[in-house]
Amino acid sequence: MVDDEPVVRSGIAQVLSGQNLEVRTAADGSQALEMMAAAPPEVVLLDIKMPDLDGIGVLKIIRQEYPASQVIMITGHPDVEGAVECMKLGAVDYLVKPFRIDELESLVRKALDLFKRGPASAPSPLEEPAEQGIASIIGSSPVMQKVFAKIRRAAPSDSTVLLTGESGTGKELVARAIHDLSPRAHREFVPVDCSALVETLLESELFGHVKGSFTGAHQTKHGLFELANHGTFFFDEITNLSLNIQAKLLRVIQEREFMRVGSQKRTKLDIRIIASCNRDLTESIKDGSFREDLYYRLSVIPIHLPPLRERTGDIPLLAEYFLKKYSQKTNRQAKGISNRALKMLCAYSWPGNVRELEHTIERMIILEDGDTILPEHLPSFISQRRGEFQVFSDEEHSLEELEKRYIQFILRRTKGKRQEAARILGINRKTLGQRIKKYNLRVNW
Repeated sequence: MVDDEPVVRSGIAQVLSGQNLEVRTAADGSQALEMMAAAPPEVVLLDIKMPDLDGIGVLKIIRQEYPASQVIMITGHPDVEGAVECMKLGAVDYLVKPFRIDELESLVRKALDLFKRGPASAPSPLEEPAEQGIASIIGSSPVMQKVFAKIRRAAPSDSTVLLTGESGTGKELVARAIHDLSPRAHREFVPVDCSALVETLLESELFGHVKGSFTGAHQTKHGLFELANHGTFFFDEITNLSLNIQAKLLRVIQEREFMRVGSQKRTKLDIRIIASCNRDLTESIKDGSFREDLYYRLSVIPIHLPPLRERTGDIPLLAEYFLKKYSQKTNRQAKGISNRALKMLCAYSWPGNVRELEHTIERMIILEDGDTILPEHLPSFISQRRGEFQVFSDEEHSLEELEKRYIQFILRRTKGKRQEAARILGINRKTLGQRIKKYNLRVNW
């Protein structure tokens, strides 16, 4: 345990000693490295902010000289970029002060398990955020900080989680993060897209079947629930399940057992269930397409993922991440996005959310030349939007120039109807006519 605060060191040492773990403490990075040289530990809890040699510097040395030791970073400042940097360098995960005892114990168990599984399972420095934990979810906005906090609260427990949010907001990423931060992290994570499975085969896919239970059942088959035993099962778009399957799922959650199709034998099940949907389940309950009792079983811990338009401050981070990701994948030399192009990306409403942004960046990397993404490289539905008034420029404009642009925008929106345009602008039609003549504006659409 490495931290320059004596209270933190002693508190964590006391908690982990109570779990029959031998704990050594160090007040700074230099002392920690001296102690590790004498006897490398299985797990290192490492504070990021320390005088002299900071935690990131110590982490780099540990990953190079003691690759088997698993490192958990600790910070008093919830900085997503700093956390991603730590994950890139090979940390198992990170804790944000103040943290709960069960969070600490859960992450230490995860790290100990990784140590026991050997160096092959140890995190290695990555070129991009690791596909584990919260490092795979990019965002520094206040709304995403709340989501991260809920993920960390939910992960150590076995309670069911209901993820809501529009398509493309990253619900499966969050489900995987919850799994990776849980005591079940070394077990299977089994995702099922409920909209992709044929209803007649869904029951057999989930529960399995015995030989001869129906036409075509030539041999006994294990279902997805058995595959996920002791791990996490993720129902993506759960509203697509029929009422029949919903009733059987309710029994699985309540009794933690199931029967294969065609069998009378009950099989015990130890799984954590996470579900997602992109529409309001209460409306589905009202129209009779979703069971109310199942809803309450699933939504023990509800987590709502905001659409990208409600966290536009994250767009530059996401765009930069996808730019690097697809530049590496396609072996292109894209270096960045111009300020004007970035402003256009931030102003667009992104109905497809993060998934749409990712696909847009990928398409531009593949199709466009040059090392910088410019406004002319953007799809026309972004660069030539007609639904909003924006000035995409770093230059200063006179009030007259802004007036000209705004009148042109309103005329375009009203398709040249001067009476309607004048009403929106708050001027009479004659004044509008004078402005059109003054600025030589186009009025026919």
